[in-house]
Amino acid sequence: MLDRLRFPHPWLSLTLFVMWQFLSDGISGGSIVLGLILAWIIPLMTQGFWPDPPTLLKAWKTPAYLLRVLWDIVVASVDVARLILSPRAPRPMFICYTLELTDPLAISILASTISLTPGTVSADVSDDNTLLLIHALDAEDEQEVIDTIRNRYEKPLLEMFQ
Repeated sequence: MLDRLRFPHPWLSLTLFVMWQFLSDGISGGSIVLGLILAWIIPLMTQGFWPDPPTLLKAWKTPAYLLRVLWDIVVASVDVARLILSPRAPRPMFICYTLELTDPLAISILASTISLTPGTVSADVSDDNTLLLIHALDAEDEQEVIDTIRNRYEKPLLEMFQ
């Protein structure tokens, strides 16, 4: 009997419950009961859609990675604003980036990080997950962009996931 009452994704259940309490008109017995039911049944019903759990081996490195990404977003925002306000024309470039990452979640995080940073966008991932097509708004040297992404983002993700 208790096996049927398990939570297949406890962190998702907790997040759903907390979000339900924020969205409800106030904390009451009814909102708690309905929140618990939803937090149990939604992950249970969607369990077939979830891939294998991620293999995040060094989760303690995540805060440092997030701080680095936030800092880079701020710096890149200022750089893009300067570029827009300057009379100099941007030098756009498409770059084929060879991935060292193999974990699908890590590749997705890298592609999202690149797209979140102003001035760069992840345009496509190859079917075999070995290449990432990146568009840079203003790039002088393709190798410089590749080295920056590899050192600032991919190497920390490799440490976290492999």
